[in-house]
Amino acid sequence: PPLDDASPEEREAYWYRFVYQGDRMKQLTWRAVAMGAVIGCGMSIAHLYTSLKIGWGFGVAITACVISYVSWNVLRTLSAMRLSKMSILENNCMQSTASAAGYSTGTTVATAVAAMLLITGEHMPWTILVPFVFFSGALGVFLAIPMKRQMINIEQLRFPSGIAAAETLKSLYSEGREAMAKAYTLIAGLLVGAVFGLLKGPSGVLHWYDRMVANIRLDERSFPVGWLSAGAASAGKGLFGWGFDPSVLLVGAGMITGLRVSLSMLLGSSILYFGLGPYLLQQDLASEAALAAGTITEFERNIDMNRSGTTLYFNRWALWGGTALMVFASFTSLAMQWRTIARSFRFTGAAIEAESDVEAIRRRIEVPFSWMVWALIPIGVGLVLVQYLGWRTPIVLGALAVALSFVIALVCSRATGETDTTPTGAMGKVTQLLYAVLPGSAGNATVNLMTAGVTSNAGLAAADLLTDLKSGYLLGANPRKQFWAQFIGVFFGTAVVVPGWYLMIPDRDTLNTYPAPATNQWRAVAEALTDPKGLASIPDSALWLGVVGALLGVIIPTLERLFPKARPYLPSAMGLGLSWVVGFNNSLSFAIGALIAWGWTRMNRRSGERYAIPLASGFIAGESLLAAMMAILATLAVKFTWLAGAAPTP
Repeated sequence: PPLDDASPEEREAYWYRFVYQGDRMKQLTWRAVAMGAVIGCGMSIAHLYTSLKIGWGFGVAITACVISYVSWNVLRTLSAMRLSKMSILENNCMQSTASAAGYSTGTTVATAVAAMLLITGEHMPWTILVPFVFFSGALGVFLAIPMKRQMINIEQLRFPSGIAAAETLKSLYSEGREAMAKAYTLIAGLLVGAVFGLLKGPSGVLHWYDRMVANIRLDERSFPVGWLSAGAASAGKGLFGWGFDPSVLLVGAGMITGLRVSLSMLLGSSILYFGLGPYLLQQDLASEAALAAGTITEFERNIDMNRSGTTLYFNRWALWGGTALMVFASFTSLAMQWRTIARSFRFTGAAIEAESDVEAIRRRIEVPFSWMVWALIPIGVGLVLVQYLGWRTPIVLGALAVALSFVIALVCSRATGETDTTPTGAMGKVTQLLYAVLPGSAGNATVNLMTAGVTSNAGLAAADLLTDLKSGYLLGANPRKQFWAQFIGVFFGTAVVVPGWYLMIPDRDTLNTYPAPATNQWRAVAEALTDPKGLASIPDSALWLGVVGALLGVIIPTLERLFPKARPYLPSAMGLGLSWVVGFNNSLSFAIGALIAWGWTRMNRRSGERYAIPLASGFIAGESLLAAMMAILATLAVKFTWLAGAAPTP
């Protein structure tokens, strides 16, 4: 393998010569695409349900590769082995199609489209929804083209779910003693993850598990931090994202992500939950007391609550700072590598004189930049027309949403590559914030929501494609063939998720029976930003945190560039930014996973390096697989009366 200090060109040369096997092995075949499409259709419904239920979608890349492998081998058995065995790259192709169908189409339906239903009380016509979902998903697929070589080939970003998917497939196809040991390790992780995925099913199905989680949940009074316990107790509220989430999926992601990013997430969450959040909460409580006493007539609340006033949300205040940090860190990193990035745009049809063998292979198998340029014309025009015809979005503002999608896709892809979490919700707020002040959209909640739906879905689709390309990169797959498999998946996902949406949610009353935390957050932000007060509805403290986040987003990547030896000791910009968007429980699980992998490697380097990633991959695959299956069963209204003695609630 190439050394850690090898140049990008040396790394690419090594991969093309010793890893790439796309010319020697079947990959993009009809059977692979067909199986991937069928699997992806079911997963798209599962993803839609999960997003409405918990506001958090499970990445389906690993789930897709396992289901693909098992499904095809079941068909082989039923055919008395008349069907030939699929190659590992065909299975990877199935995964790409299923992942695109299952993940790149449903998120915007469960967020922007669902929030629109809550605001207007009416479904948008399918003639608008179908092209909106398809074009926004396809836009993200094509926007990922110039990012692939930079983030995967050159920077070697981790994309933990991509690594986990590749390791899963390698174990499923493995032979030899060491390979079998890794496979058994992965299977053990799968079983553990499956147990957690089963137990984390729809609430109300397993009542005893709901009670168990309540009993082991960390209470704020167990932490010797006066501000946090006193503030929460005096407020008499719950605290969103606080405690320990019993999820080995997040622990496994932390094991793969590594110590630097995971501890940066824990650091940022600790600053928010132990420092800034409790301090601002006390300020709010003092202001409430002064208002009740009549010494003041009004005050600006910093910490947001849910509509019933029972739960506090530190991260709703902090997401403006976290979003600014991630945006500016992405652009700073981009600006400091402009020469390398410029080289990644060379894949056009023009001939290059005296090109090396590696360059010739690269031009033949990588997706040309010209494909994105030509595809953006029909896709961009289609999206602009859909926005105009569906919601009377001015042509200029519709075109701006298409252009802004590249920015959002860039940040989402980098965040996914470093942390395995795609901050589409936070990045959607960037679009909503911008459109809250632009002439022609200010005060219009519909335009505010749906332009954000365009950009966030494009960002999600781009990050999903890069995750698949990462697994293909590790397996030696042809990236062009993977791209086509992903693009085809968008068609099938759209064809299923739209009718599935209408069937699952026939009206607003049905939607109100779901918790839908992400949906309600999108609606709340749209209503707040289209309020007559405009940006004044955002607390000044949150805007100042945005300034601090922007400065950190410039300073940290700059220090990494100027002092490369100090990089391991600097906090990760993406980790810090993400920690202000997700809950403390997610950051804690990431940190626990990273510390487990670090401690394992310190105690037994050989064992840790060989088996930590297969075990983590099993955790991720097992929990996401069972969680998705539970969601599918719940969507089909299967009653688990034999487990719980009661029907599940939606």
